[in-house]
Amino acid sequence: MPKTPISARLCKVMNTNRAPLERFYSVIPAGGIGSRLWPLSRASAPKFLHDLTGSGQTLLQDTVDRLKPIAGENRILIVTGAAHKTAVQDQCPELSSENLVLEPSPKDSTAAIALAAAILVRREPNVIIGSFAADHVIGGQEAFIKNVTEAVEVAATGKIVTIGIEPTEPSVGFGYIKSGEKLGVGHAREVDKFVEKPSIERARKYVESGKYLWNAGMFIAPAKLLLEVLAKSEPELHDQVQKLAESWGTENQHSVFDSIWPTLKKIAIDYSVAEPAAEQGLVAVVPAKFSWHDVGDFAAIAELQGGGQRNHLAVLGNVTVLSDKSNGILVSETGRLVALIGLEDVIVVDTPDALLVTTKEHAQRVKNLVDSLKTTGHSDVL
Repeated sequence: MPKTPISARLCKVMNTNRAPLERFYSVIPAGGIGSRLWPLSRASAPKFLHDLTGSGQTLLQDTVDRLKPIAGENRILIVTGAAHKTAVQDQCPELSSENLVLEPSPKDSTAAIALAAAILVRREPNVIIGSFAADHVIGGQEAFIKNVTEAVEVAATGKIVTIGIEPTEPSVGFGYIKSGEKLGVGHAREVDKFVEKPSIERARKYVESGKYLWNAGMFIAPAKLLLEVLAKSEPELHDQVQKLAESWGTENQHSVFDSIWPTLKKIAIDYSVAEPAAEQGLVAVVPAKFSWHDVGDFAAIAELQGGGQRNHLAVLGNVTVLSDKSNGILVSETGRLVALIGLEDVIVVDTPDALLVTTKEHAQRVKNLVDSLKTTGHSDVL
């Protein structure tokens, strides 16, 4: 007789009258290499496994702690690469095995979030999930809790909800959300459309209009609704995810994953779910009242560490530094003495097998260097 999946045994029947927050489950997609943070961030140790803020905890640990007051310790599910299993378990010892989903290989955000949704909806048919990246830095915990709680309430009305960030400048590094009419639930507004990363001229117009918010990739939605949208926009991917979820926790799990996972389409959830749902009028946005940073490159870390001070030298790591009229950021994993003289906006990242020296102005170009290392046969340092 075939084994009943663990997820099916966990919860057969749910009370539809439960308050929205009681049905809420946090999902943390912990993936991506963070190539703009090389050589600190590697395939074997991505940026979410590092302390980049000086908090004494990694970005992943900070994310888990941020979500505990909202979802509860036992209602947080992490989706990460199989290669990071041990590190994630070491950093999050309270995480149960049933709440750790391992990806055999990176397949972008749709596969991770949709699989989590499909697994959780089998446990709790009326579950509301919220997806929060493992590698973002957020300030203002009380405001964050209020915003997410409001988003969950809006999601319970049958919406996919995103939390939009008030732009601080006309950035070309983020996607934008054009907000529409108020929905009558808290501060939520309809989402007219999602906009790709714009040119600097268009970004200025967006910011000046006051109608656009940055897309931080936070999505809160009834799991069933998210999967329904995916079924229409990417039917093959939806069916594959459902088969994976059906096998989860059974004796067939590994064989099913080995068969299906390599064939999954790589696509961001913005394209597979958020944009199609917005066209159907199913997306709402809650403006954030907290501070947010995606820690996209070393320049961003320098700004976080320096608190906006122009002539500050930020230092991460146990290192002795001799600095004479130099500012920027120094990150060290070697512990050896580093001397800097007369350098403006410098970025120095010192690791045992690789040394990076650049400037804040060129911080985004580190990704191009990583791409070059791939094509020139230097994958051993990636």
